[in-house]
Amino acid sequence: MTDVAFDRAVADPAPIQPASRPNLDKGFNPLTLILFFGILAAGLLYVAYSIYSDVDATGTRVTSYLPYILLIVALLIALGFEFVNGFHDTANAVATVIYTHSLPAEVAVMWSGFFNFLGVLLSSGAVAFGIVSLLPVELILQVGSSAGFAMVFALLIAAILWNLGTWYFGLPASSSHTLIGSIIGVGVVNALMRGRDGTSGVDWGKATEIGYALLLSPLVGFVCAAGLLLLLKLIVKNPALYAAPEGHKAPPIWIRGLLILTCTGVSFAHGSNDGQKGMGLIMLILIGTVPTAYALNRALPESQVAQFAKVSDAASKVVAAKGAGHAIIGDPRPAVTQYVTSHHISEGTYPSLSVLVKDVGEQVSKYGSLNKVPAEVVGNTRNDMYLTSEAIRFLMKDKENDLSKEEVATLNAYKGGLDSATKFIPTWVKVAVAIALGLGTMIGWKRIVVTVGEKIGKTHLTYAQGASAELVAAATIGAADVFGLPVSTTHVLSSGVAGTMAANGSGLQVATIRNMVMAWVLTLPVAILLSGTLYVIFSRIF
Repeated sequence: MTDVAFDRAVADPAPIQPASRPNLDKGFNPLTLILFFGILAAGLLYVAYSIYSDVDATGTRVTSYLPYILLIVALLIALGFEFVNGFHDTANAVATVIYTHSLPAEVAVMWSGFFNFLGVLLSSGAVAFGIVSLLPVELILQVGSSAGFAMVFALLIAAILWNLGTWYFGLPASSSHTLIGSIIGVGVVNALMRGRDGTSGVDWGKATEIGYALLLSPLVGFVCAAGLLLLLKLIVKNPALYAAPEGHKAPPIWIRGLLILTCTGVSFAHGSNDGQKGMGLIMLILIGTVPTAYALNRALPESQVAQFAKVSDAASKVVAAKGAGHAIIGDPRPAVTQYVTSHHISEGTYPSLSVLVKDVGEQVSKYGSLNKVPAEVVGNTRNDMYLTSEAIRFLMKDKENDLSKEEVATLNAYKGGLDSATKFIPTWVKVAVAIALGLGTMIGWKRIVVTVGEKIGKTHLTYAQGASAELVAAATIGAADVFGLPVSTTHVLSSGVAGTMAANGSGLQVATIRNMVMAWVLTLPVAILLSGTLYVIFSRIF
C-alpha cells in the first residue's frame, strides 16, 4: 500500500459498524469468588504464621498482647491501602484491552491482578525505602512509640480516604502523590508540634527528587505516547492497527496479542513500583511492634557481617580524620540527629558521627552475627545503624563535606553494609502486599476504566492508541523502578491516552481533562491537610 493510500485509509476509513461499549457489568462466577476469598484467607493465615514463626525464632517471651493487637490493626490498614491502590490505579492498565475488546472485562482484571502480584514479588525494594526516607528521622527512630503509631495510622488513613474519594467520582488520581502528600503532612505537623519550623520536618531534597519524577511523568506520558503513535504510522502501514473496534468484534490476533502484552507490561510494572510503597511502611510497623524479629536482618550471613567490620573500621578513620581537633563528651546521638534534621554541618557533627560509627562497629563485632544481638538491645542497635546511614547519606550530598572521591567510596561501602542490615523486606511481606494489590485489582475497577476508556478522547480508542499509551507507561514505570523513584501509573497512562488522542486529531473532552488536572493539583495539598489533621488527633489518642 502506498503512503498516500495508507494515510487516506487511516484518515478516512470505510464505513464500519461503530464500536460497542464493552460489557462492564458482568459479575464474576461463583468459582471465581470462592477462589478470591480462598486466596484472601490463605494470605491472612500465611501472614499470621510468618509473624509467629519469626517471633518464635528469636526466643522472645510474649508478656503482652497489646503490641500484637496494634500490629494486626496497622497491618490491616497498610494492606487496605494496597488493596485500594489495586482497583484505583490498575484500572488504567486494563482500560485499553477492555475497550478494544481484546479481553473480556472479568478476564482482563484477573489477568492484570496476577501480573501485579508477580511484579510485587519480583520488585527490588529500592522504592520502598525511598518513600520511608521522606519521614522525619525522629519518628522513624521512635516508630514503636505512640507518636510512631500516630504517624503510620495518619498517613495511611489519609491516603485511603483521598483514594476512595477520587475513585468514587471516577477520577484517575495518583496514589503515589497521595501517599507522599500524606507523609509530608505528618512531617510538617510533627515539626510544628515540636516547636520547630515546619519546613524542617521533611527531607525536602528527597521530596523534590520524587516530586520531579511525579511532575514529569504525565508530561512524559503525553509527549512520548503521542510521538510513539506518530512513529508507528510512519513504520507500520497496516490500517487495521489504527482502527477502532467493530461492534463487539475482537481485533486481529496480532493486534490482540500486542494489546494483551502491553497490558501485562503495565500491570507488572505497576506491581513492581506501587507495591513497594506499602512494603516500606509495613516494615516500619513491624520494627515498631516486634523489633526483636524485624529491627535487624537476622538472615544476613556471618561472612557479610565480618566484611562489615572491615568497612566500618575504614569509615571510622575517614570520619575521625574530619573531626580531628574536636572532642565530644556524652551521647553522640543528639548531635548526629540534629545534623540529619537540619542538614547543617556544625563543629560537633564529625566528632559525634565518628563516635557513633565506632560504637556501631563495636556492637556488631561484639556479637559476631546480627542473629545473636540480644532482644533487649536490638532496637537500639538498629536505630544507631539507621541514624548513621542517614547522616552519611546527607554528608555525601552536602557540598560542605570536603570529602574526596576515595573517602566517598569508603563511606558508600559502609552505608551499603548498614542498609543491608536495616533495610530489608521479608518474603512474606512481599507476598502479603502482592495478594492485597492483586485482589484489589479485581474489585472496584469499573469507575476508573470508564473514565479512561470513554471520557478522555472524543472518539473511541483505537488499537494503536491503546498500545502506544501502555508501552510508554510500562517503560516509564520500569525505568523509575530501576532508579528507586515512585511514579504515578495513573498519570503516565491517562496522559498517554490523552497524548494519542491529540496526536491522532481525535479531540479531547475538556470537562474530563479539567477534572483530572484539578484532582492532580488538589491531591498533594488535600493529602497534606488530611494527614496533618489526623496526626494531631491520633497523637492525642495514643
